[in-house]
Formats: sequence, structure tokens, C-alpha cells
Amino acid sequence: MSTILRMNSDRFYKLAFLVVFWVTWYGLPFINGRGNENMERFLLAMLPVSAIYIPLFFINSELLIKRVFRRSGLGGYLLSLIALLGAFTLIHLFLKQWLLPAEFLRHHWDVFWSFVPVFFVTAISTGYGFITYLLDQEKVRRDEQRERLQSEVSFLRSQISPHFIFNILNSIVYLIRSKSAQAEAVTIKLSELMRYMLYQSQDKQVPLDKELDYLRNYVELQKMRFEEDVDIRLNIEGDGTAQSIEPMLMIPFVENAFKHGVGMVKDPIIDISLVYNADQLDFNVKNKIAPEGAEDKDSSSGIGLKNVKRRLELLYPNEHQLNFEDADGWFTARLGLRLGHGGKR
Repeated sequence: MSTILRMNSDRFYKLAFLVVFWVTWYGLPFINGRGNENMERFLLAMLPVSAIYIPLFFINSELLIKRVFRRSGLGGYLLSLIALLGAFTLIHLFLKQWLLPAEFLRHHWDVFWSFVPVFFVTAISTGYGFITYLLDQEKVRRDEQRERLQSEVSFLRSQISPHFIFNILNSIVYLIRSKSAQAEAVTIKLSELMRYMLYQSQDKQVPLDKELDYLRNYVELQKMRFEEDVDIRLNIEGDGTAQSIEPMLMIPFVENAFKHGVGMVKDPIIDISLVYNADQLDFNVKNKIAPEGAEDKDSSSGIGLKNVKRRLELLYPNEHQLNFEDADGWFTARLGLRLGHGGKR
């Protein structure tokens, strides 16, 4: 929406400038010469001659600047501009000699008074042309930057999904092998999570309560998997119906906790808390960690946290605080986020 408004605004200012300029250029002489019969006759006779100023203006601003200058640089543009000035001065002089009554011709000044208005219109069109050229270049730069950001965000999202799928499939395999009656319930829960991940997570923003439901389902599934082996705590406070959030933003912290907080850890604990108040969201994930050297980290270790950190930088600049703490056998991830201000593309 902001891009469309910006484009409409640019077009409006361009059109407004052109209308004001041409109304002033053609109308001001008639206003100044009002009541002077000879001047009015001269201006009326000059209208067919002065019509060449319009193609002169746009040939310079739209053709020479936006094509010749872009392709050939300043030198090529200046040569083309000199040729344009000379050609339109001669055309102006020829039309005056052909169309104006003899009483309005002063042959010893005709070349000068043909060059002056041509030069003036060319100067105005040069300024207009370079300003619009720079604005167009800035628009292209913004569009390219937006496309790069969208591509990068999409790539970062795709990096989260495989890790999630592998974790849940491992859960189902574990339950099937142990002939658990919960295998069917876990499979149904997985289908709900996959539906969210495949469809709703492709949106730019999702309702916060939907993201919280996704988080609850994920945690519930892990509780089914680990049963009493892992102490999993989840506390959510606040009403998330009024705000939206970037999808799949919080789950990497939880995934990381389950990846590194179980296994070689004695009496594993995963503690997840989320407090939402107005537009402020505070999200904390804590997990006990194994003694140094006990955990065999794979090549993907930490990728999820790096990706979500980059997504926060792209989508919530200056609107988030992210801290990690590794102390006293605990790893803690703390995210503070202002909703309703970020999430821009």
C-alpha cells in the first residue's frame, strides 16, 4: 500500500509541475500584455511557433536524459543537447519567418530571440529531467532492495522448516517403535502444525493468537513425545487477538531448546514463558545444558537462532531486543518485541 501511495504521489507532483509550468509559460505573457492590442496580436501569432517548446521539453527530459545520458554518459548527453538547441533554434527561426506577419519581424535580432526561449525551455526541462531521472533511479533502488529483503526472508523461513520436520518425524518414529497409543494423536497434531506452516506462515503477518496456538501445539506434541522424561513448562499471559506478528518467529527458540536441552542433560527442563501487554511482547526460553564437551554438536547447530536473528533485523529494525545468556548450566534466550511497528517489507 505504501509503495502504491508513493508512486501516485510521484506522478501527482510531476503532473502538477508540468501543469503549472506550461500554464505560466503560455498564460503569463497574455496577462502582462492585456490591454495592449499589438502585444495581443503578436502573442496570438506566436502560438503556432511556440508550440515547438512542448516537444523540445520532452525530447530533452524523456529521451536525451533518460536514454542518451544513461547509455552514453555526460559527454554524449552534452553533444546531443547542443545539437538539440541548434536544431530547435533553426526550426523556431524558420517558423517565425514563415508564420509571423512582416511587422513583427526584426531580422537583425531574430536569431537571438529564437535562441533565448529555446535555451530557457531546454534549461527548465534539463532540471526537470534530471530530478525525475534521479527519483526514478531511487525508486528502482528501493524496489531492488525490497525484492532482496523479501527473497532473504523467504530463504530464512525455508531454513527453519526442515529442522522442524525432522524433529517431529523423529517424535512419530519414537512413538511408533514404542507402540505408544499416542502415535495417532501425535500424527493428527503434526497435520495441524504442517497446515499452519505450509499455508498461513507464507503470509507477511499472522494474528498473534494463531502463532501462539502453533506454539502451544508444538509444545503439546513434545510433551506427548517425552512424557515424564523432560519437564516442559509453558506459560502464556495476555490476549493476542489484537496484534499481528511475523509467522514462525518464536518457534526457532523453542526448537533450539529441545535440540540442546535434552539427551545428555541430567533432569532436563524446558521453560517457556510469554507475556503480552498492549504492543509489547516478552518471550523467554530457558533450557538446562549438558556439561561442556558432553554434547556433540552437528554442523547445523545454531543455524535456527542465526536465521531468526537476521529476520528480526530485517523485519523489526529498532523494534526488538534479543539476548542470549549461557550461565550456571542454563541457556536463556530473551526476546522483547514491539508489535504493530515492525513487520514491514
